[in-house]
Amino acid sequence: MHFRRLVNRETITIDGVIVTTDPKVVNKAVRDGLFKEKYEEPERILVRDSLKNGDRVLEVGGGVGFVSLLCAKICGAENLLIYEANPAMAPLIEKNFGLNGLAPNLRSRAITAKGDEVSFFMCDNIISSSLYEREGSIAQKIPADAFDTVIQEWKPTALVMDVEGAEVDILTSSNLEGLTKLILESHPHIVGDEEIQRLKNHLARVGFREGIIIHNSSFFSRQC
Repeated sequence: MHFRRLVNRETITIDGVIVTTDPKVVNKAVRDGLFKEKYEEPERILVRDSLKNGDRVLEVGGGVGFVSLLCAKICGAENLLIYEANPAMAPLIEKNFGLNGLAPNLRSRAITAKGDEVSFFMCDNIISSSLYEREGSIAQKIPADAFDTVIQEWKPTALVMDVEGAEVDILTSSNLEGLTKLILESHPHIVGDEEIQRLKNHLARVGFREGIIIHNSSFFSRQC
């Protein structure tokens, strides 16, 4: 980590994916995580271990596009649809995809249960920006698509989701038609343990079995 800072590296390659570490566009928390090779580590492990060539992936919560690129490398960029609600992330996702010679299939919109316009709370730390208000956040109205409509149109077999607590409302509203794999980061510190258990109970009712768990990230699978 210190060596990379000393030479002022502006890109890093992790898991075969090139991402920018340019401090002009990447904040300190993300940059430090990348240099330590710990950024999104649980999701990276679960994606590497569970996704296969031929999977058709919907990613909800693209962030800087790092996990997105890992999905694209495994499944093909043409088999990946990314939703990222924070409009400030679009140029960064596009930059990272360009570093890898790819173009993202990106929608700069939120996903919600009903598809209504929502307030998105922007934080200085992009990792904390979400549909939930936090101290110091600034609200911005953004368009949203309905989750089940996206599922019906894109027909994914795998869902990768990190939406800072919104996972409960989104997933409990759906039977997740056609999905056989789910990589989910849950956020009990935002919504509470009872809500996360309610979500897991719903997933079990619609046929998903929880497998590997790494911190707050889990891999669920079902037979269809």
